Amino acid sequence: MNPTIPQITAEEVYTALQNKKDCILLDVRTPGEYSRGKIEGSLNIPVDTVSTGIITALPDKNKTIYVYCLSGSRSIVAVDTMKQLGYTNVYSMTSGLLMWRSKKYPMVP
Repeated sequence: MNPTIPQITAEEVYTALQNKKDCILLDVRTPGEYSRGKIEGSLNIPVDTVSTGIITALPDKNKTIYVYCLSGSRSIVAVDTMKQLGYTNVYSMTSGLLMWRSKKYPMVP
């Protein structure tokens, strides 16, 4: 695990959403994976296009962004890329959707 990558737990993300915290959920899985189930309100930018797609999709580099994938490995890569691009409040959701699902948090098709 990369110690310079800020992490957030599934519980913290869920609580932030319940409290209507001003944040963006970024799903960095493939479009195929995304279409099979996601966290409601999330935005899909696959990890291999984050370096080019993120600036257009989310130009505000100070916005709070929670990044997730299936297990937490691609989100670490995406957060690292975003940090290099100057994003300041980006967090990788530890253990990704595997943890989210294990907590029985809601997902949408």
